Amino acid sequence: MTETDDYEHYEAVVVGAGPGGAAAAAVLAQQGVETLVLERGVDAGSKNVSGGLLFAEESAPYTLDDLFPDFREEATERPVTESYMHNVAGDQVHTIDLEDVHEAGVEYCDSVLRRKMDSWLADQVHELARETGGGLLTEVRANGLLRENGEIVGVTCDELDPIRADVVIAADGVNSELARDAGMMNWDEPDDYFQGVKAVVDMPEGAIEERFDVDDGEGASHLFAGDLFDGVRGGGFLYTNDDTLSIGTVFHLDSIADERAEPQQLLDGLLTHPLLAQWLGDDYEELEYSAKLVPDSKKVAHPSPHQGRLLLVGDAAGQMQAQGPIIKGMNHAVSAGALAAEAFVDSRTRGTSSAGDLYEQKLRSEGVMDDLRPARYRASRAVTESDAVSGFTDALVDSFVGRAGVSLLGGTVESLFNSQFLLGMIPDTKTSYVTIPQVLGEELGEPIEGGPSQVEPPDLADRIGDLTYNTDVGNPHIEVLDESYDASGTAVTACPVSAEDFGGGCYRSETVERDGTEERVVSLDTQPCVECGTCAVVADTDWEHPRGGKGVEYEQG
Repeated sequence: MTETDDYEHYEAVVVGAGPGGAAAAAVLAQQGVETLVLERGVDAGSKNVSGGLLFAEESAPYTLDDLFPDFREEATERPVTESYMHNVAGDQVHTIDLEDVHEAGVEYCDSVLRRKMDSWLADQVHELARETGGGLLTEVRANGLLRENGEIVGVTCDELDPIRADVVIAADGVNSELARDAGMMNWDEPDDYFQGVKAVVDMPEGAIEERFDVDDGEGASHLFAGDLFDGVRGGGFLYTNDDTLSIGTVFHLDSIADERAEPQQLLDGLLTHPLLAQWLGDDYEELEYSAKLVPDSKKVAHPSPHQGRLLLVGDAAGQMQAQGPIIKGMNHAVSAGALAAEAFVDSRTRGTSSAGDLYEQKLRSEGVMDDLRPARYRASRAVTESDAVSGFTDALVDSFVGRAGVSLLGGTVESLFNSQFLLGMIPDTKTSYVTIPQVLGEELGEPIEGGPSQVEPPDLADRIGDLTYNTDVGNPHIEVLDESYDASGTAVTACPVSAEDFGGGCYRSETVERDGTEERVVSLDTQPCVECGTCAVVADTDWEHPRGGKGVEYEQG
């Protein structure tokens, strides 16, 4: 788009008020840069979902408590001091203590809920930015880039006139419209993404300390893999918050699509598994259901996340680290956001390099890119993830010889799971996520104690009904371009608020008669949409975010 009018100008525009955007805005404002932050939600965090662990690594160039001294006291839930991996096979479980890998190089790890955390950060950012002539505006959707003579000079918005800026820092998430406008992100490959689905579960007073055997003010992380997810590649998680639990599943999107798995059923399989009965008890109350796409940084972390005045940070740049039980994203967004801001300030001071070039250099010199795109994974994946090698490895592990080897390993297994080097090259195959955990459960596991689960999760209609929607969205923000089942039918099962036998979600399938023949087609209702972006990857759609302040509004996140 080309504009020539004299629009409002800021030195910096930051799009998105999550942790990456907040870090960028804080560094900019602290350096006296006139900064405007645009957030499309009714409040910062109302559009954001995460599993819920925020790591602060000792080697990180920036952490949120560096930038906001009261952050941990005011905005996080519990310090997570224990971490376990459960390899499940039927009614047997093999549990591994992940203390070494969980604490390696980590200053602290806190559980968080995004509505609380992001809202608090936004208040601090707004006050900082106001001091330099800027501020934070909510309910504003930046829908694209403002260009003059082919060069990026700002952003366009649904609710405001275009805004010019000397730098645009896009922290607008995995479905970044700015990154897509710049041609730096696409939705072509489902195996570039994970899909996360989560329930926030209420807990009675004192139940977390009692049921998880943790001290007051401390928490635990539990991860799950094996045969409890019907062969879909991925796993589950449970994190303790102040007085709630975050329980969810994270699967490779291509596996969800190939298996025609329904995300809410996979989540329910975890919630109702006997292993979780000891923590959930018989007083299950689900507060919120949510979902999002997660970029797999090993494949899509952009090596040069900048174009002209545009700098991408966080999920918008694919900066989400997922390597076996290592799942870290918000910390990398914070580092990237602050480094992007630092690069802009340095570029003005030096006058010799562009902010984008400096930002790229900083990501590499600070080790961020090494974490996101491990060289050992890139070097080994062509072999370890080939169909031939993957099939052979899967068969070997499940054979008599493989099972005997697992039995002989015994306690050595724990050290292997705690090796950052090995986890950095773990292949994204069924062997890693399903076969090995299942065999470990069968060969080394012990029977799960206690009786069956008494949990009865809400059905999908109730989960949707309990969400808050600002429904006056105007024109639908998603359009099905090819309604044939072959082209778009996968959305019926992969969408986390749709299902084959459910007529109240976003996508549904039906058989219609046309020209004397029957044809299976899909239809769409965007009202229940949770804006995860799944259908943009697995179906033939034209997808964008709703206008600012419209659509789903998360209370927990």
